[in-house]
Amino acid sequence: MSRTPLSEALSLAFRICILFSAGILCSMVLNPLQIQHRVTTLSMFTWWVAPICGAAAVFIGLVYPCVDDCVGQDDHAIITDWTSVMRCLVVFLGINQASVSIPYSDDQHLALSLAAMSLGMWFLFDRTPSGFGLGISVAALATCVAQIFVFSDFYSYTHPDFLFIRSWLPSIFFCGGVTFGHLGRKLASVDLDLISSYHEKTKID
Repeated sequence: MSRTPLSEALSLAFRICILFSAGILCSMVLNPLQIQHRVTTLSMFTWWVAPICGAAAVFIGLVYPCVDDCVGQDDHAIITDWTSVMRCLVVFLGINQASVSIPYSDDQHLALSLAAMSLGMWFLFDRTPSGFGLGISVAALATCVAQIFVFSDFYSYTHPDFLFIRSWLPSIFFCGGVTFGHLGRKLASVDLDLISSYHEKTKID
């Protein structure tokens, strides 16, 4: 289905705005949570964290649908109704809450528990090989970026136990990939639905 450059630009801008806003909102919820439980040494007023999280959400939310198109992923294999998207977001926030507030015997136990939760989250809301691969890629890339921030003294963790960061952090990043990838897929499917409706209407007229 052909679209004008203007409609493509507007559609992309809409998706970027939604994803960026969602990333910032999650950051505004999760960053104070980590500071409150003394996971990081950041200040509540560290301004650059929210925009970076917003940009990361945009990147993830745009990459997931693109990869689905490239690998020929069946859209029916992915449940992307808004209820599923909201549940995924709530589970993501709940896993973050569990990572900082539930007492565990040691960091390794916490890391293994969160790894199991992240796999369960992928199974509940994704179940696609492309989604799993992208989640692993997001976790690896975000972990490397976090380490760069730590080495540059922009960021630090109170009790690092894995290469100057927390060992459970890759699982959190994996869940973030699943969450914003799910949102990005839904936004892309809404866009396609609107295009289909428009073309059907123009044919009838």
